[in-house]
Amino acid sequence: MSKSIIKIGNAGGYWGDDPEALERQMMYGNLDYITMDFLAEITMSILQKQRRRDPALGYARDFLTMLEKVLPVAIEKKTCIITNAGGINPRGCAQQIGKIAKKLGIPVKVAVVDGDDILDQLPTLKNSGISFQNMENGEDISQYLQRIRSANIYFGAIPVVQALQWEPNIIVTGRVTDTGITLAPMIHEFNWNLNDWDRLAAGVVAGHILECGSQSTGGNFTDWKKVPSFAHIGYPIVEVEPSGTFVVTKHSETGGLVSCDTIKEQLFYEMGNPKEYITPDCIARFDTINLEEIGQNRVRVSGIKGHEPTPTYKVSMAYEDGFKTAGSVIISGPSAREKAEAFSHIFWEKVGHRNLNGETEYIGWNACHRSLADHADSNEILLRLSATSEDKQALIDFGKLIPSIILGGPPGVAVTGGVPKPQEVISYWPALLPKSAIKPKIALYFDGSCQKETVVDDIIEGKYLPQNDQGQIARHVTIPIEKIIKTAGT
Repeated sequence: MSKSIIKIGNAGGYWGDDPEALERQMMYGNLDYITMDFLAEITMSILQKQRRRDPALGYARDFLTMLEKVLPVAIEKKTCIITNAGGINPRGCAQQIGKIAKKLGIPVKVAVVDGDDILDQLPTLKNSGISFQNMENGEDISQYLQRIRSANIYFGAIPVVQALQWEPNIIVTGRVTDTGITLAPMIHEFNWNLNDWDRLAAGVVAGHILECGSQSTGGNFTDWKKVPSFAHIGYPIVEVEPSGTFVVTKHSETGGLVSCDTIKEQLFYEMGNPKEYITPDCIARFDTINLEEIGQNRVRVSGIKGHEPTPTYKVSMAYEDGFKTAGSVIISGPSAREKAEAFSHIFWEKVGHRNLNGETEYIGWNACHRSLADHADSNEILLRLSATSEDKQALIDFGKLIPSIILGGPPGVAVTGGVPKPQEVISYWPALLPKSAIKPKIALYFDGSCQKETVVDDIIEGKYLPQNDQGQIARHVTIPIEKIIKTAGT
C-alpha cells in the first residue's frame, strides 16, 4: 500500500550551509525523508584534491558531524536521510558512518550510489568516440584532457529508487542531481511509472524548490523585510500527494517565511528555459506551475507538466587553468574614490607589461553594480587588485608590489592580509555523453562493511519505453520497474 502523503524536508543547500539545519528539521516534527545537497560544480575538484592527498577522503566530512548529533533520533523516527555528501568517495563516507553507528551502539544500513566519477575513464571514453565538446563554447577537449582534475556524471533518481528498495536508514550518493534525491522517494513510495512525465516533473519541481535550503523559506529574499525573523530560519518541507501535487511549508517553531513570492524566486534560480528544465529523469515545464497560498507558511504547487528526457547525461568537469592572486588596500576618506583611482594608476604603472591579466575592483563603491552604481563618493573603499597568469613567478612578483604602494601615494591607506600568494585556478568544463556509456552502481553497507552491490541500468534512449507506429516514445504507459532496473547479486 502506498502512502497518502509523504513529507520530505531539506537540511542543506550547499557545502557550508547551516550546520544546525539537520537538527532543527529532525527536532520539530516527523519527516519521512530529509535530503541534503553538498555538491557544486567546483566542489568536485576540491574533493578530488583532498583524495589525492589522502585516499580515504573525498566526501563532505561536515555531514558526519551533523549526522552524529541526530542519528539516534533519525532511527527512532524512521526518517531516511538522502544526501550527495559522498562526493567522489561515497563508499568512504559510508564506512565512516558505520564507525559513528558502532560508537553510538546503533545498527545502521547505508546505501551508496556511485559510478558517476569517470575521471580515470576519460581517455577510453574519448577514444570510443565521445567528444566531450564544451557545451558553452563548443571547444574541443583534446588539448585539456591531461589537465582535467574531476569528471562526474549527473545521475538522476533511478539509482536512488533502487537503493531505497533495500530500506536503508541513509543513502549517500556521488553526483546525483539535486532534484533526483528528492524525486526518488516519491517514485519509491507512490510506485510512479517511470514514464509518467507529469508526475516526474512535479517531483523535479519539488526537488528544485528544496535544493537550496532556506533560499525558498525567506533566505536571500528580495522582499526581505517581510520575513518575520531570520533567527533559526526554517528549512523547506514538501508534503507530497500521489498525484504529484504538493504543499511547501516549514516547521512552525522556526524563523523564515514560505509564500508564493519566496517560492517564485527559488523557481527562477538556475532555471534556464522555463519550458525545458532538463534533468536525467524528465524535462519539466516550469511554465505550467500553479502556486496557491492555502495558509500561513503553506503554498500548494500543482498543474505541472513534463515530457521525456534527453538520451544524454551531463558531465561536470574541472581542469587546471593557470594561477591567480589578489591583494587589497583599504582606503579611507575624504575623497576615498579619488584616492583609490590614484592608487590603482600607481600600482598598474609599477606592474608594467608583465605576463598576466589584471583587474581592479572598488569594493564599497561599484564592485557589485559596476556601471549601474551610484557614482557618488564613498567614505571608504577596499581597493582589490588581482591577476591571473600561466606564469606563477609573475604572480609572486605581482603580490610583492601591493604592499610597496602604501607609502608612495595619497594618505589614509593600509594593506590588509599581507603579501598574497598565487593559487591554482580551476575552470569548469560542461559536456554531454550518451546514457548508454555509463551505468550507475549501488551498494549496501551495514556497520561500515559492504554487504552487496550491483549495477543499475537506467532509461537509455527509449530502449525500455514502448513506442508507437511512428517510432515515437509513447507517453504514460505502465512500465514495471524491474524492466528498467536490472540487478545482480541482490
